[in-house]
Amino acid sequence: MAIQSLFGTPEKQSEPNLLERLKLGIQKTRAGLMEKIEDAVGGRKEIDAGVLEELEYALITADIGAKTTSEILERIRQRVDRHMVGDTGELKSLIREHLLEILQATERDLPQVKEPPAVIMVVGVNGAGKTTSIGKLTRRLQSEGRSVLLCAADTFRAAAIEQLEVWAQRTGVEMIRQQTGADPSAVVFDALQSAKARKVDCVIVDTAGRLHTKTNLMAELEKMRRTAARVIPGAPHEVLLVIEATTGQNGLEQARKFTESAEVSGIILTKLDGTAKGGVVVAISRELNLPIRYVGVGEKIDDLLPFDPETFVASLFD
Repeated sequence: MAIQSLFGTPEKQSEPNLLERLKLGIQKTRAGLMEKIEDAVGGRKEIDAGVLEELEYALITADIGAKTTSEILERIRQRVDRHMVGDTGELKSLIREHLLEILQATERDLPQVKEPPAVIMVVGVNGAGKTTSIGKLTRRLQSEGRSVLLCAADTFRAAAIEQLEVWAQRTGVEMIRQQTGADPSAVVFDALQSAKARKVDCVIVDTAGRLHTKTNLMAELEKMRRTAARVIPGAPHEVLLVIEATTGQNGLEQARKFTESAEVSGIILTKLDGTAKGGVVVAISRELNLPIRYVGVGEKIDDLLPFDPETFVASLFD
């Protein structure tokens, strides 16, 4: 498997244990979902209404989403009616196939950055793990041999600047900041000018997770995007939305607002290891029609893994 890079050719998979790490990270979901599917179909000779009802329960409780669940069941019903599904193994294959289709349908190639720096804006509500994700993403880019500069453009909260500074120190990278209340676009301008002068590979921009109104949020993010594009044509190259895997429908609604205002291009899904409802990966990907770029599967600095649909589905079923 190759992992895409913002800098051209995909990198060869440098983590042969990616599947194992992902399996470990989603073991609660894997155990819950596979156990329920086994309960629904195990030992049954025929696939009847009772089996389908239990299957529906298994998929819904894994947070795969009502829309996806009803599609899977409809596909199974059609094949049962045509006598095309003979056993429970085929049933599992059908579920697996459908989940993979959904995740692959939202995949997007990364924009290619011919001349660094690559600019990555990170957005999301406070508490979703935005600053921690930035720290982990910094470490991941460093492990690929990239130099990183952090931009503290969440000037709304003093605590946000301090939290980001902690990660800058932990990862040994420079951080561009101004005082609380400064214009975020001015910080972005300074950071990108500085990155160009220092020939840094990547700039990661932290943005405010909470503003007074959606209108303010949209205006501010749009201004930051325009500023970035003026300094570096094509920037920001990626806008990553941080969402918690434990989020409910409310979280999805907030995510939609960010998607509208920030032109989000991908998702970082955090705290996947802390939930038995990891099927939310499928629901989020589908509802927002966006690729999942990274998943957080633990507390350690290297617990942010690149997301690949095949590896994720394999970690659930194999």
